Amino acid sequence: MSHTTLISARELLEHLDDPDWAILDCRFLLNDAAYGRREYQQAHIPGAVYVHLEEDLCAPVEPGRTGRHPLASLDQLVENFSRWGVDQRVQVVLYDDYPAGTAGIAARGWWTLRYLGHTAAAVLDGGWLGWKSAGYPWRGGVEARSRRAFTPEVHPELLASAEDVERLRHHPAWRVFDSRSPDRYRGENETIDPVAGHIPGAFSAPYVENMNADGIFLPADALRQRFTSLLQGAPAERAIFYCGSGVTACQNLLALAHAGLDGARLYLGSWSEWITDPRRPVAIGADRG
Repeated sequence: MSHTTLISARELLEHLDDPDWAILDCRFLLNDAAYGRREYQQAHIPGAVYVHLEEDLCAPVEPGRTGRHPLASLDQLVENFSRWGVDQRVQVVLYDDYPAGTAGIAARGWWTLRYLGHTAAAVLDGGWLGWKSAGYPWRGGVEARSRRAFTPEVHPELLASAEDVERLRHHPAWRVFDSRSPDRYRGENETIDPVAGHIPGAFSAPYVENMNADGIFLPADALRQRFTSLLQGAPAERAIFYCGSGVTACQNLLALAHAGLDGARLYLGSWSEWITDPRRPVAIGADRG
């Protein structure tokens, strides 16, 4: 039985020596792109290979056209996952650290695998800090896995475009959710993007509310309650999530899937892409959230 959303540290511990399990260390900081690799080289879960958000999972930014973390090309993603030793038989486990990543970076990797048709992928609940606090083994240095042939089966229905968002943001049967913090949603304390605010019609759904204070996800029943309330009768398949650049919104998608409410879409360009076109509207304040 494969793990498709979250996995505990204890469950991962039992498979450290299994060649059909691949562990991907996704630690990353927006304001220090070298942070994750540096931390990985100092200490990581045994067998883990390092995955850099911007170098490995994202394409170069096109100023004025894309958001801050556009999706890497299919060829690049296939090459990377092949290099990391992932094929159809492999269970993938991804982790980052809390609060630096809050599972958002690992969730972007998880979502990317889902988009490519590889559902045997799970995020380590509690991440690196949970692993360390449990006293489980670690080691430093750089590791690699034997190459395998990753075969994609792309699911474009998991993506939403800016045009989709524009068309559906006020549609009564659809829901658009902003995954950022409430203050950024309201247009306050914006320090990352040049324009503050949110997409008009979007509801506020901060991704951090899926976790407790220790970086552990809430139980599936609690997550289901949360999202059922947010969806207000709409099915998950008619929900679109965005954030600043299409990364932490994936944590909401992960929590939704763990709650059994699968099928929501990611507006991958997110706020940082939305604001590249001055004709797109911007809302300030509480709006609908």
